[in-house]
Amino acid sequence: MKQRVSAALLAVALAFGTVGVAAAPAEAKAKTFKNCTELNKTYKHGVGKPGAKDKVRGKTKPVTNFKKSAALYKANKKSDRDKDGISCEKR
Repeated sequence: MKQRVSAALLAVALAFGTVGVAAAPAEAKAKTFKNCTELNKTYKHGVGKPGAKDKVRGKTKPVTNFKKSAALYKANKKSDRDKDGISCEKR
């Protein structure tokens, strides 16, 4: 009897996705922004891949305080004009 009840509860839980189903990958939840203006409202200094380094010219200091997230960067890669791994970087 106990086994049947446990099996029935497990079947119901699996049917509703509450047990045994991993959470959706972070990439599915990453928001794609229309442009840099919209992205910078939420992430003031941009988003980039972990370990990315801002490409700069001359004596300009690189942006280092951007949001580090591979999933967010992938969703907004189109906004990385200089292809340095950081989208919409801003001081």
